[in-house]
Amino acid sequence: MTTPPPAPAKPASRTRDRAASEERILAAVGAVLARDGFAAIGVNAIAREAGIDKVLIYRYFGGLPELLRAWGASGRFWPSVAELAGDDALAALPLAERYALFFERFIDALRARPLTIEILAAEIASRNELTAILESEREQWGQQVEALLGADVARQAPELRGISLLLIAGVQYLLLRARTIRRFGGLDLASDADWAQLKAAIRGMALRLCTP
Repeated sequence: MTTPPPAPAKPASRTRDRAASEERILAAVGAVLARDGFAAIGVNAIAREAGIDKVLIYRYFGGLPELLRAWGASGRFWPSVAELAGDDALAALPLAERYALFFERFIDALRARPLTIEILAAEIASRNELTAILESEREQWGQQVEALLGADVARQAPELRGISLLLIAGVQYLLLRARTIRRFGGLDLASDADWAQLKAAIRGMALRLCTP
């Protein structure tokens, strides 16, 4: 009796397998970066870390630049606008509340990403293919943030654009300093309570600037 050939894999199963492999590859990028740094990033190292054939990286992503771009856009490195917007229709809130909530979530999101802080520190010392890609991703993110905060920013408080840039840069600077020092300007950079003070200061400023 002839054994029938095995049934071909169902498309849904192949889709799940690909999604799982892509997830492993993206996770491997972060793992290699965290353990070995920028110099170790390459298709072979990422494939070994993910436990897959490097052919899949080319098949799913096209190559290393495209993979790094996908990793940068995945939310693993930088908090996505969707993450910061949350589930409470941020765009519909009054400008002051919208602004305060955005920065509260931005601070929490960066504090929860120690690998991001290490990459930001490395960016200061050198520029390479990955840092250029991540820089481009952040610039696009900035445009999305402006859209999230709304057109009424320019009408109600035009100075907020410059202030926002300084605050975004300032949060990053404090987290970079927190790698090597404990206190800055009297604030404990490892303390949730002291970061809450900074959030409250931003909220108070937003209320004063944005309330008609």
